[in-house]
Amino acid sequence: MKDTVFIEGLKVEAVIGVYDWEKEIKQTLFFDLEIEHDNRVPAVNDDLSKTLDYEAISNFITAFCTNNVFELIETLAERLCAELMQVFGINAMSMALRKPGAVPTASAVGVKIYRQK
Repeated sequence: MKDTVFIEGLKVEAVIGVYDWEKEIKQTLFFDLEIEHDNRVPAVNDDLSKTLDYEAISNFITAFCTNNVFELIETLAERLCAELMQVFGINAMSMALRKPGAVPTASAVGVKIYRQK
């Protein structure tokens, strides 16, 4: 059985892009995460300490995007995923990263990745 903890539509403002004008502004990014986690463990005793803290993860993503600047969303996704796995002890996760407005005729463009230890 594969349980997941998920975060959908996390909105973050970040400096991201290859063009000079993009390096001068913040742009909106949206993150969707699915993190593999055995939810039976915290459920046994209703134990918060055994869960994945989705608020802490969301705050980590926001801080990471605020404190780092990348040209490519691919680089942001890879580095963020690696950090999340290390800091929160995650064994496997998927991440979708959307950048709305990057292509005027599309509602968003982005990347989806899946990583596991």
